Amino acid sequence: MVEPGQPALNAIAEHFGSELIAADGTLRRRALRERIFSHPEEKAWLNALLHPLIQQETQRQFQQATSPYVLWVVPLLVENRLYQKANRVLVVDVTPETQLIRTMQRDDVTREHVEHILAAQATREARLAVADDVIDNNGAPDAIASDVARLHASYLKLASQFVSQEKP
Repeated sequence: MVEPGQPALNAIAEHFGSELIAADGTLRRRALRERIFSHPEEKAWLNALLHPLIQQETQRQFQQATSPYVLWVVPLLVENRLYQKANRVLVVDVTPETQLIRTMQRDDVTREHVEHILAAQATREARLAVADDVIDNNGAPDAIASDVARLHASYLKLASQFVSQEKP
């Protein structure tokens, strides 16, 4: 959506100014994130631009999918009530403290900044309330392998049942 040469990136540059575009033509995501979280009207403008484009691209990818099932990764699933469009909801869960620490490390931002962003998102409880399946991701990355394998087997079985129901 926001890669160099894409219409959405051009619209973002026109709206917010060229200071949000790096020398290599890519979006300075951190600068954009800081801007929209301190200006709600700018966040609304960006959402109005991107959400229809994301929805179109999502539908295109769904139609081209050839796998037995599709994992649809949606950052704001609860906030935008998109869980209503899914057959099942899988939440990869961590404690709030783990989420804070990992986000600070990944994005190289302050605790206060992460807390501000998380305060604008659905709570952990709200995400878990819509979940059909949950993976606990508080441990080491290899600790979830058995959960992933179990869910994969379950999803393959569900997908085969779904396909069987569609056949006349």
